[in-house]
Amino acid sequence: MLSSVPNRRKQVRCGFVVAKRIGNAVVRNRSKRRVREAVRHLLPHILPGYDLVFVVRRSEVEDISFVLLQDTIKQLIRQAGLWRDDITSN
Repeated sequence: MLSSVPNRRKQVRCGFVVAKRIGNAVVRNRSKRRVREAVRHLLPHILPGYDLVFVVRRSEVEDISFVLLQDTIKQLIRQAGLWRDDITSN
């Protein structure tokens, strides 16, 4: 799940929440790290000026391939209307 709110900054801020029912602390932290890394690779494509909160509610995050995880996150960002294809390199 993804929640987004506009902010007054020109950057994207992300938060990550993993439900306790996912497992013990080790499993939750691993899931959070995987989602954080997947989002880090997609950051240049996210519209600036938003605060995003990614909420993990299913334990499949730990078991699915990283590519599938990235595609799922990309789809969530597109559904929120925050994806941009016109990125420019510096």
